Amino acid sequence: MSLTYEICIDSVAGAIAAEKAGAHRVELCAALFEGGLTPTLGTVRAALAAVSSIRVHVIIRPRGGDFIFDGHEVAAMEHDVVLAREAGAHGVVIGALTAEGGIDRPVTERLIAAADGLPVTFHRAFDMAADPFAALETLVDLGVDRVLTSGQDVSVLEGAPLIAELVERAGDRIVVMPGGGVTGRNIARIVQATGAREIHFAALSDEPSPAVHRNPYPFMGGELRRPEYQRQVTTAPAIATVINAAP
Repeated sequence: MSLTYEICIDSVAGAIAAEKAGAHRVELCAALFEGGLTPTLGTVRAALAAVSSIRVHVIIRPRGGDFIFDGHEVAAMEHDVVLAREAGAHGVVIGALTAEGGIDRPVTERLIAAADGLPVTFHRAFDMAADPFAALETLVDLGVDRVLTSGQDVSVLEGAPLIAELVERAGDRIVVMPGGGVTGRNIARIVQATGAREIHFAALSDEPSPAVHRNPYPFMGGELRRPEYQRQVTTAPAIATVINAAP
């Protein structure tokens, strides 16, 4: 079975690495520590200019935390969808829920309308939905192209039974794409257990900052922070390791 590989990235270099490794698509984000936020328009444009054979889908998420958005946040997401589309993005990744855990249909409809025909993925807000099967049917009815999910569990391995049932119920109406904890060690088991045709994963490695002068006292974030002089980068070999391990 031929698989489609989507790589979660947070940089132009990540898009280049994904293309080099033979991936089909990237989900371009900022702030992966927050689970992925909307990247800057400059980053979107630079990523699109840097690659030619890989599709670039842009996540539209204004902040971390829950997926219940006020009117100002919805307006911002709507503008960001339009900007990503006008920049040449190949798709957008969205997600919005009600306080009761249902798909926020009016917000999703607004964002789909702003996408104006671009492929739409509903991200892992789905994993916080109260009823995954009802949520799936709502997304099908809305015309969403795919849903990213860990099976509402800590990783796709634990969520595999639910993902398999979602894949079966979805049929050809919507793509159910497992994502969350996919590695070269488990991708074959995930594909076998779920029957998924598309796989989403990150391939990040720690890399020291090139900074020679380092001030150890100030920090650019809050108390919960990554080391100031360490980066996480997406690498082509790490992506290839997962792809090569797939069945």
